[in-house]
Amino acid sequence: MKIYTGRGDEGQTDLRDMSRVSKASPRIEAYGTVDELNAAVGVIRPTGHDDLDEVLASVQNHLHVVQADFANPDPDEGDPRVREAHVDELESRIDAFDAELDPLESFILPGGSQAGAKLHQARTVCRRAERRAVAFVEGADDANDTAVVYLNRLSDLLFTLARAVNKRGGVPEESPSY
Repeated sequence: MKIYTGRGDEGQTDLRDMSRVSKASPRIEAYGTVDELNAAVGVIRPTGHDDLDEVLASVQNHLHVVQADFANPDPDEGDPRVREAHVDELESRIDAFDAELDPLESFILPGGSQAGAKLHQARTVCRRAERRAVAFVEGADDANDTAVVYLNRLSDLLFTLARAVNKRGGVPEESPSY
């Protein structure tokens, strides 16, 4: 399989149904930023914690589903789609990791251990992906708004995982001074 095709040289790309759209369209911005998020999550693994690595591997697979969902303007029943079950899984994982943390009493500065700082950075990329997804969903009749909910919840999970990995590493949380 050839890596380059030249089909995108004029600023257009193919969707799943082979229709062509501008690479600057909100749809492409949305799934392109999700791709960036997936790469950011990939940089974090391995964290040194098998349970976190398992969660992050699952998240990376879900992010491929988000991208496929956004790239498909006319999905069939069996096509990849973000579903409520994906959101439920994130919420369950947030609750499980949050149970090992002290209650959050103030804002915290992003950072800490190397894995913690990378998780915080991935969280900010996730927030940007969510903003791009909102822009896409607001302008498209064929968009799956459950994917926006998924990205919103994923940023919460990444925040919780950052706190968990820092706590496990004995790295204290720092609050901003005002």
